[in-house]
Amino acid sequence: MTNLKTDALRATATPAWVSPAGLVCTVAGVLGAASGIFLAVYPAQVSEDMFSYPLTADGFTVIQVWFFVQHLGLAVGLAALAAARVMAPGRAARWGTALAIFGMVLLAVTELLAIGSRTSTYPGEGTDLLDALYGVSSVAAGIGLVLAGVAVRRGGSWAGWRRNVVLVAGIFVFVPMTPALMGPFVLARLAITAWMLLFAALGYALWRSGPRQLW
Repeated sequence: MTNLKTDALRATATPAWVSPAGLVCTVAGVLGAASGIFLAVYPAQVSEDMFSYPLTADGFTVIQVWFFVQHLGLAVGLAALAAARVMAPGRAARWGTALAIFGMVLLAVTELLAIGSRTSTYPGEGTDLLDALYGVSSVAAGIGLVLAGVAVRRGGSWAGWRRNVVLVAGIFVFVPMTPALMGPFVLARLAITAWMLLFAALGYALWRSGPRQLW
């Protein structure tokens, strides 16, 4: 009886904007995955040594602006996670979600900054800084998601796959996504695609949030 009352209080206390924010995250995750597949299969318009590969400079500009918007959609989902009352209170929840949001916003900004190197070779002028920014933002998001994921598991509000989706999304940054990003272009795109699908799952969990959902 106590657990049921606790779950009901958590559900009631969850801000109304969490559910629509979860839907935004779901859509952003699905479209991000579709974008990864698109880049993996799109016929190359430039040589592989170009930073914009496989797109022309103009095409690269368009998709980078899109990635900026799409990453902000993921950040909205992370903000919803912070407000959803599904994590055990404590530093892991606070620092985890803050670090994950910071990492995702920095990643979004980096996507815009990358437009400045659209006509550069890779490696080339400015790409070292971009590599550093991509690395810092991804690691920050990964560590944040791991901390938040631990807090979700301790919170006990989510059951089934929901209980682990945040933690898995964080671990995925380090294994297998980071090694994949150092490999062939297509493998890197597929790893990012899988990460985006984990965000889509997180968004779905937030969208359909409720006490002890099992499916």
